[in-house]
Amino acid sequence: MQTKFKLFAIFGDPVSHSISPLMHNYALKGLGIKGCYTRYRLTQPDNLKEKFLELKLNGVNVTVPHKEAAYLACDEVKGIAKEIKAVNTVINKNGKLIGYNTDAPGFFKSASSFGRVSNVLILGAGGTTKAIAAIYKENKIKTTILNRSKTRLEFFKKQGYKTYTWDEFEPGFYDLVINATSAGLSDRKLPAPKKLLESVFSRSRYAIDVIYNQDTPFLKMAAKYNLKTKDGSQMLLYQGVYAFDLFFNMEYSEKQILHFMKKAF
Repeated sequence: MQTKFKLFAIFGDPVSHSISPLMHNYALKGLGIKGCYTRYRLTQPDNLKEKFLELKLNGVNVTVPHKEAAYLACDEVKGIAKEIKAVNTVINKNGKLIGYNTDAPGFFKSASSFGRVSNVLILGAGGTTKAIAAIYKENKIKTTILNRSKTRLEFFKKQGYKTYTWDEFEPGFYDLVINATSAGLSDRKLPAPKKLLESVFSRSRYAIDVIYNQDTPFLKMAAKYNLKTKDGSQMLLYQGVYAFDLFFNMEYSEKQILHFMKKAF
């Protein structure tokens, strides 16, 4: 059992919707750890390291739109985060900020309930897309990236992914379609033009929106085309378990952490 009080937080903008504090606080209490996990709206991503140290945090999770800024703020980056240059978990190790990405394994664990897929389409080109694409690439699954503009697609082109803008898109068959944009989080927008999505959903089997606890326009439309769907709740749960594991240096089993974090849902 931990004796020294531990303080954790989630950084993002917006961040008021996050249930990460609930998840982590259930785990802290359930495991008998003296600590607290809160949320902090970070409006200036360039100040991420300064704010982390000022608040005397032991660890932090980072949500949209600061995952790439978190990568730059870290003194050292490990694992898949190094490849994708996007960090969602930071720990303080003797005054040094060490960055990781638990979105990738968290998403893959969640999506595995659909069974094996061989062809994936991801909408969006931000930090979350980088994480998801990397884990599918690592598992040798064909992955295509679709984004409104070309600028952010350059990273993915260099990594060898097939990429499209909305204007040049040529739809194919996809086992799984993923919305990794923030469309639908605080509005009722679709992540791509309706006609484009109609052509995609008519040839697909599964759909996941990384936004959680909301029946987004993306998921509603996918359901109309009889796709099996799920939101981002399980991804959030599993990435939280893996982050907690890093916060406490693998001291607790995944089963233990999962048991308490599930209560947040």
